[in-house]
Amino acid sequence: MRGVWGRETAGRFARVADPGVGEAVGALFSGQHWLDPYPVYDAIRAYGPLVRVDDRFWVATGYAAVDAILRDPRMLVPDRELAGLQAVDGAEDAVLGDSMLRANPPDHTRMRRLAAGAFTPRRIEAMRAAVTDQATTLARYLAHLAKRGDAFDFVTEFAYPLPIRVICTLLGVPPTDQHWFREQAHALTEVLEPALMVTDVDEAVRARSRLGLYFTDLVRARRSEPAEDLVTALTRAHDADGSTLSASELIANLVLLLVAGFETTTNLLGNGLAVLLERPDLAAALRANPALAPSFVEEVLRWDSPVQLTTRWCREPVEIHGVRLEPYSQVLVLLGAGNRDPARYPDPHVFDPTREAIAPLSFGAGGHYCLGAALARMEAQVAFPLLVQALPRLALVAPPLRRPRLTLRGFVEIPVTG
Repeated sequence: MRGVWGRETAGRFARVADPGVGEAVGALFSGQHWLDPYPVYDAIRAYGPLVRVDDRFWVATGYAAVDAILRDPRMLVPDRELAGLQAVDGAEDAVLGDSMLRANPPDHTRMRRLAAGAFTPRRIEAMRAAVTDQATTLARYLAHLAKRGDAFDFVTEFAYPLPIRVICTLLGVPPTDQHWFREQAHALTEVLEPALMVTDVDEAVRARSRLGLYFTDLVRARRSEPAEDLVTALTRAHDADGSTLSASELIANLVLLLVAGFETTTNLLGNGLAVLLERPDLAAALRANPALAPSFVEEVLRWDSPVQLTTRWCREPVEIHGVRLEPYSQVLVLLGAGNRDPARYPDPHVFDPTREAIAPLSFGAGGHYCLGAALARMEAQVAFPLLVQALPRLALVAPPLRRPRLTLRGFVEIPVTG
């Protein structure tokens, strides 16, 4: 990704592409609009749902175009082949390489199949009671703080602990290390951003190394003391046949599943709470009728996606909605823009959980559809009704602080009192 765009690309796009679209895309990469990228998405979409920005570089903002690109098996995720063609540095590969996130078929299919068993609908539904218990415990703790008149940060006290505890249970990782996990994830996910500083890359590589050592030790422990968890299952797959899952793939995918398992859900919880704080009417409706939670969660995902973008490239010519992509073209796929495409959703910038046929692209689509999407949805559907019931007077005590990122959209802190 760093070989395609970064802060330095803002001026280049303005020079090479159509002046209008080049300026709009350059503004997006400049970092100045990351706290609210939606007006820039609209400006780019004005030139078309799939628009060329530079030689073999495209941006997709339309819902139908984004969905088609994600589902087309000819559209590949950035992998080592693409990195080699671009002769870019290996920072992102050092952090994400060997995981299914940066793999295409057949390797992606092989690795995904091994992990998919932990995320079946039956397995996710079986976790509902445990998720409810965890969310209830955390909500009661927040209610206790509120009763004492204490202010607290929702992100630190709820939005991070809940998904960390859930994914740790699934993987078989001790949740006592949750604060350390948060620090490592914050550093590691920097490589997903379209503009990086050298210090960010160095810290991301160090965080990946620390997590790799952590899981290496845990894998060793599971070999002597196996358990009913995903670490044990993947370790057995590796030990049975190294060609099914190599040692480096084993560790890389455990790191990915841990970080992805709570980072996006944390953002979903924070983005949803921000809506409830701004819209007391929605909080009241959810308090009175918890059955509204699924539609509320889907609209949160559509309106403020916790993952805003992904990327694809093609090895052969591909036609998407009448647009021909030449071989080795790359596409910046703006999920957040697709979710607010007026051609798909009337009044897309209005938050309306009563919309019909809400189908957000926030977790992707096609072969790389997020394995943990159903788990994230379930956690949010459980959490929001509990929160508005346990904290009926929840209110901000200071403006929430949004993380200045584009790919992963969420809050650093949401200071509240109940």
